[in-house]
Amino acid sequence: MEEESRPAGSQAVVRALRVLHCFRDHGPELGATDIARLLDLRTSTAHRLARTLVSEGFLEQDAVTSRYRLGAAVAELGRALYRHRGLYRIEPLMESLAEATGTRPGLAIRSGSRAVVIAGEAVDPEAGLSLYIPLHASAMGKVLLAWDPAADPSRLELEPLTAGTITDPDRLRAELERVRARGYAVNDGEFAEHKRTVAVPLVDAVGQVRMALALRADAAELPVERFPELARTAQDFAPAFQRLLLHPAE
Repeated sequence: MEEESRPAGSQAVVRALRVLHCFRDHGPELGATDIARLLDLRTSTAHRLARTLVSEGFLEQDAVTSRYRLGAAVAELGRALYRHRGLYRIEPLMESLAEATGTRPGLAIRSGSRAVVIAGEAVDPEAGLSLYIPLHASAMGKVLLAWDPAADPSRLELEPLTAGTITDPDRLRAELERVRARGYAVNDGEFAEHKRTVAVPLVDAVGQVRMALALRADAAELPVERFPELARTAQDFAPAFQRLLLHPAE
């Protein structure tokens, strides 16, 4: 529904941002009618918002189909995030962690109901592209939820992605308690079948969990018996990541 309680200028900003989120969630190209349906807007309003985003470089419009896709400004912001967060500084650490464990390391932060992988094989710093994964179906997401005192599993959309995905709020709540108790989270085919992940928290100078550090591999290469070992290795590397990314000045 369109917001009526916000000032008009604020409403326009929120709607424009939600237009961009549509491309994150619903595909690479959308028409104005698609955007209007997804956001419960008039088609004319969707057209106006999309054209404004085109004028600022956040969207592009296909001259033949008139459909919209993400523009260069989005990639530029992604590259800026990579630089401003100092993610280039952890590349040697990521390589060392991969070599030590035989896995594919990744780093994620939270964005609403998703974890955003901002470093690792899923990220292209030159293109500004990252991977969004649901919090409830990923080890990184569980870490980011487990240490969030305001997290409420009953308010999440617990979409079933595989047969192993947790879709019951009470089960997820119990899983988050286990994550806190043992200090790490696991994902055994919950987001993608035949993939396994172990993740640990990265904390800032005041003890808040700000990121999740994960080790991922095919199930055939990562038996569940290795989960505790990999968690200990990730925890051993965590202070180095924290010093580079979550220093007190941030």
